[in-house]
Amino acid sequence: MELLLRKLCDIAVRDGRLEVVTASGNRFVAGDGAGEPAVTMRFTDEAAQRALVLYPEMKLGELFMDGRLVLERGSIYDLLALLMRGRPGGRGVWGSRLVRRLRRAALALFARNGERRARANVHHHYDLDHRLYDLFLDPDRQYSCAYFERPGQSLDEAQLAKKRHIAAKLLVEPGHAVLDIGCGWGGLALYLAGVAGAGRVTGVTLSTEQHETARERAAKHGLSSRIEIALMDYRRVEGTFDRIVSVGMFEHVGPAHYQEFFDTTAGLLREDGVMLLHTIGSTGEPGPTNPWITRWVFPGGHIPALSEMIPAIERAGLRLADVEVLRLHYAETLRAWRGRFLARREEAARLLDARFCRMWEFYLASCEAAFRYEDLVVFQLQLTRRNDVVPTTRDYIGERERMLRGLEAGTTRAAARRTG
Repeated sequence: MELLLRKLCDIAVRDGRLEVVTASGNRFVAGDGAGEPAVTMRFTDEAAQRALVLYPEMKLGELFMDGRLVLERGSIYDLLALLMRGRPGGRGVWGSRLVRRLRRAALALFARNGERRARANVHHHYDLDHRLYDLFLDPDRQYSCAYFERPGQSLDEAQLAKKRHIAAKLLVEPGHAVLDIGCGWGGLALYLAGVAGAGRVTGVTLSTEQHETARERAAKHGLSSRIEIALMDYRRVEGTFDRIVSVGMFEHVGPAHYQEFFDTTAGLLREDGVMLLHTIGSTGEPGPTNPWITRWVFPGGHIPALSEMIPAIERAGLRLADVEVLRLHYAETLRAWRGRFLARREEAARLLDARFCRMWEFYLASCEAAFRYEDLVVFQLQLTRRNDVVPTTRDYIGERERMLRGLEAGTTRAAARRTG
């Protein structure tokens, strides 16, 4: 089995240096030895080595979680970066193209996210102790890709810039009715109503924790009359809206339900309406999401390729008005989250336990490395029902952002006067 382990590591590591210490104490090195930092990983038992050889995509994370794969030099992020950076633009260090295609076919046939399963999937991740998210998110609890306008921008500034960028693309006007699908803890709804001036924002979520918090925040900001937060599946929403936005939710829909999603949103969007879909995506060919992620972090999750979304958009009668690809923005977001989490790891261990902390560190590290070295990006798709709804050039986005910055300053001063 050690021979197979050596072969696996030789395949996975092309540049850099990975030193492996087996359970029997033997050592070998994979890679060309170039670059730093070098990484040393050690197996605590022979069964762990066998498990990694048989199913590396799943077992690497599980063995780290269980403390059976130990990093003696370097961090788990260093190991994952070493494994991924030799294959830029791809997805999956060890999975063959045939295996990926077979898993994709199985996903299309059997993976269903009906309302009951969707609620269970959301509960698995988003209804954890709210104090966990306070350890690493910004104060507004933006749990999606930030928008870094310049190098060195802080996470808090970049998350505010993300909300501003989305609001600018939505072209929100006073009196508009806005639907926020997957509203999280309510931060974007607060921005659209409190800064952008939307007349009514309806946010829907399947998370009981997020529902309660978002309602409390709306009341605290004096916006309960203009923000409604519903514990509801988006498929149950009724009425029509001037604007529809969805940030970080589409990844949970699943390919079997893409047509249902776009048919539903097309029916909710007014004839002259604008929709903005912000989702993690792949610039490569469609493929299955990492099995460790779907088992331990985001059950039912799937990373869409444009080729999977566009046919459903077309059949729903929606028009693609604009596409923006945010490259490396999520890698920087995850780097900030990981740094904040590790700085407060002891608090996380008191809330949950050490195994959970290792799981969460692996989740943040593996996602950061994937966005930095593989084919993962964030898509912002602007959708309309007519061609003449949004301006014909992109100049309006910058103009709207400048206007919103001024409104943010006024909102901040007003809030200070209320609390002063």
